[in-house]
Amino acid sequence: MKADHRHELKTNELAEWIANFPQWAKENRTAIIAVSAAIAVVVGLYIWKTYSKKVAVQKQIELTDLISQLMGSKMQILSAQAQGKDLSYILLQRGGPADRLKIFSENVNNNQMAALALIKQAEALRTELHYRPGTVSTQDLTTQINQAKASYTEAMKKASSPSLEATAKFGLGICQEELGNFEKAQQIYQEITTDPNFEGTVAKAAAEQRLQTMADYKTQVVFKLASAPVAEAAPATEPAPSLSRGVGAKRGFTADTNLPIDVNQVPTTPNSP
Repeated sequence: MKADHRHELKTNELAEWIANFPQWAKENRTAIIAVSAAIAVVVGLYIWKTYSKKVAVQKQIELTDLISQLMGSKMQILSAQAQGKDLSYILLQRGGPADRLKIFSENVNNNQMAALALIKQAEALRTELHYRPGTVSTQDLTTQINQAKASYTEAMKKASSPSLEATAKFGLGICQEELGNFEKAQQIYQEITTDPNFEGTVAKAAAEQRLQTMADYKTQVVFKLASAPVAEAAPATEPAPSLSRGVGAKRGFTADTNLPIDVNQVPTTPNSP
């Protein structure tokens, strides 16, 4: 009997609350709206964070895959060279590593990933010159190195970590060396080594090493052409001329911008392909 009475009381209370709800809602409308808005914001933030984290992970995977493709392309080119084939063009072809890295840097919202993609894109531009067989025209050299410089510069602006910023700046120094601008390269390396923000970075150690070895690349290299045998009846000829390849020859680049350059014997240097 008591249980039935309690149930009847609860039923009456619920019916009374339902009957009075419209009036209560009207009186507390502002509070209800505020609470509902707060709940919507919390739910929205949770969904956004979950989505953003998922997108960030996907972008990290995509960038890792692009960098792996760049490394794989390098190996493919070197393997083809051993067979007498030239595949250096795959680095810069439409849809190739350099193209995809550039597109990635333009579409990703994370500045760190964008900076790394730009650094790798610049690396691809420089690598193609080093791996190209035969000769490289001055125009191609200047155009691609300037493109690489632009990517390194943009990477420096986007980078929020000292390591990436120093790496991009070191790339600018290498570009200046490849153009034969050794004084500008030296200045860049000195800025890296004296910047306290770059302390402990790999780029600082590499810059210090470049400053110690740059003199080797400034030495003018002269190749003398062998004289042809002279027949007894032939008139005397002048000594064979010498071919000066300029201060950058040891790195595969000539100081004389009117001459083509041979990149088949470019030595390995820090941050070079």
